[in-house]
Amino acid sequence: MTEKTAKATRTRTAPTAQEPHRWRRELVELAALFLAVTVADTAAKTVVNAPDGPVTLAVAALVLLTTVAFHTWWGRRRRHTAPDAEPPAPTEADEAPTALWRMRTTVREEPGALAALCGALADRRVDILALQTHPLGPTAVDELLLRAPESLEAGTLSHSVSAAGGSDTWLERADAHDLVDTPTRVLRLAGRTAQDPAELPLTLRELLGRCRLRWLPADGEEAPASMTETVLTLPDPAGGRLLVERPALPFTPTEFARARALVELDARLGHRLPDRRERCTLPEGQPITVRRAGLDDLEAAKAMQARCSDETLTARYHGPLRDADRYLEHLLSPRFGRTLAVETASGRLVALGHLLWDGEEAEVALLVEDGWQRRGVGGALLRRLVDAARRARAESVYAVTRASNTGMVAAMRSLGLPLDYQIEGGTLVVSSLLTAEHAPEGAPDAGEHVPN
Repeated sequence: MTEKTAKATRTRTAPTAQEPHRWRRELVELAALFLAVTVADTAAKTVVNAPDGPVTLAVAALVLLTTVAFHTWWGRRRRHTAPDAEPPAPTEADEAPTALWRMRTTVREEPGALAALCGALADRRVDILALQTHPLGPTAVDELLLRAPESLEAGTLSHSVSAAGGSDTWLERADAHDLVDTPTRVLRLAGRTAQDPAELPLTLRELLGRCRLRWLPADGEEAPASMTETVLTLPDPAGGRLLVERPALPFTPTEFARARALVELDARLGHRLPDRRERCTLPEGQPITVRRAGLDDLEAAKAMQARCSDETLTARYHGPLRDADRYLEHLLSPRFGRTLAVETASGRLVALGHLLWDGEEAEVALLVEDGWQRRGVGGALLRRLVDAARRARAESVYAVTRASNTGMVAAMRSLGLPLDYQIEGGTLVVSSLLTAEHAPEGAPDAGEHVPN
């Protein structure tokens, strides 16, 4: 007989062994009950037969009721006063500074695997704020948002996870934006995509984390959506293909499905451009309108370039002037960035400002018609472009221009941001980190006199 069978047998036979003693206990309880009734009856008869018997019983009942009422009141008073007690003093560990981490690790799809991981994190005083699970058959990819002690290093945290059964662990510092729960975040990204086609590359990058987006032209038949470990291929509703690359972290089927849903939403909504117009006045008194521009403005943009001097076009494109019109179709496409246009009161387009996505960075570029230069137009455009880059969570912005383009340098300096200058072969690259402590107070007024 095995140990498990013997234990089960003992469990079943234990009550039977105790049955002979059960009737004895019941007889004792019944005898005690009869004795209590006899004593109570004798005491009642004795009191009743006394000269003041009924009065004595009434007084005794009143005393008992008073005692019960006082006991009830005292118990309630203690319950109400309990919260006034001083809370326990916070420990030194509770007051220690913390940091947010995003972590992704692969665990076996079996009972207790996640519990072991949570236990290892708890031993390091790490709090789990959010958890997503991506099932992959025999394994699962767990994505967690963690709050850990500031002193806990990434290597130590990764080693603890590995010891608990995690593998292929990936860690990255998180920020307050990651505290939003996943369904809410995905809905917000869908809303941004619905409002503006230029948001699709940004929402894909925000959805999938640090990744590189590339656009490829269509090569014959439309390629279906596909997925490898490090590359997602998505059909672009505007034509061509979008390639999302993330070599450091393999994609999961769940991420692929979410990315496809965003692209399909953009395709269903079709061609659109938000009609946001900001009317303002230059220092000299001329009213202008700043608005979004797109491929519908291609002909007006070509006409503006035709009115620009060779010097202005050379400072903007750094290449053969005959290719200037060819660049416009790329610049006005919402897949590569965002373009702002400046119109006069008569509706004439006189300036373009481009914000081009470049991974975690963004490039800014300006083209202002000669007659409207050094009147505040370039500075007004540039500040709005930088503000858009900050809202898109770009880490930095940069401008590529000729070293002799003092107008562009002055416009960058007017931002009030710390700038870095790099000059090579007559080409100047001016860049700035978009940190919170150096953020401008908001979109500028176009009336500021900033030379182009």
